[in-house]
Amino acid sequence: MKSEDLVQKPLIGITTYLDQARWRDWDMDAVLLPAEYPRLVQRAGGLAAMLPPDEPAMADAAVARLDGLVIAGGPDVDPERYGQPRHPRTGPPAPERDAWELALIQAALRCGIPLLGICRGMQLMNIACGGTLVQHLPDVVGHDGHAVQPGTFSEHEIRIVDGSRLATVISGKVAVPSYHHQAVDEVGSGLRVSAHAEDGTVEAVESACGAFAIGVEWHPEMGDDLRVMCALVDAATARTAERAESPAPGPAHQVTA
Repeated sequence: MKSEDLVQKPLIGITTYLDQARWRDWDMDAVLLPAEYPRLVQRAGGLAAMLPPDEPAMADAAVARLDGLVIAGGPDVDPERYGQPRHPRTGPPAPERDAWELALIQAALRCGIPLLGICRGMQLMNIACGGTLVQHLPDVVGHDGHAVQPGTFSEHEIRIVDGSRLATVISGKVAVPSYHHQAVDEVGSGLRVSAHAEDGTVEAVESACGAFAIGVEWHPEMGDDLRVMCALVDAATARTAERAESPAPGPAHQVTA
């Protein structure tokens, strides 16, 4: 591969877990990310960079160095973030991730960097825009959940909404790998639904204003369909090229005494 090809690959940041982990002789706090996330970015033509939790005030600086952003899946979001009491089946909070990833999403939306939320990431996108979540899907009448067994991904069909941005990437019905017990309830301001499951669960949301900001409830990294990630990488590449072609701002005016 030529060095110029490497330089042109967009840098895609992926958020990570922060958890206790054991490996070889060690048992300590670790920054974790299932390898399928960076592999999916790489297969789609991007360079993957891990983004462990940091101070929310650093989100703008982090996003400014990226060409695209992926908010990865993970634990349930603290319901205090969307003004609800905790459901008995809601998992333990991850306050560092909640604060950091919400700040990253808000920074990405402000500056227009291409954004993809996966599962928890989609839910956080909705919360960042003022939306809410269903905290436990099996409590919804007629719903049996989208996580069949702990630690096992299930597969079900979704239907893409015609006319959505997502429909330019995937259309019609498609089977997706899934693992979640929560979902979008009230859709946040500036977002629109772009996919449903057959039971009515919201399976994707996207920016209603045309920016590349898509959230999917399923886990594309656990399947062979590269289209969603390729769309993010293509959007990141196009945005970077546009910025490179824009004339640089002139020197700042200096006032002398």
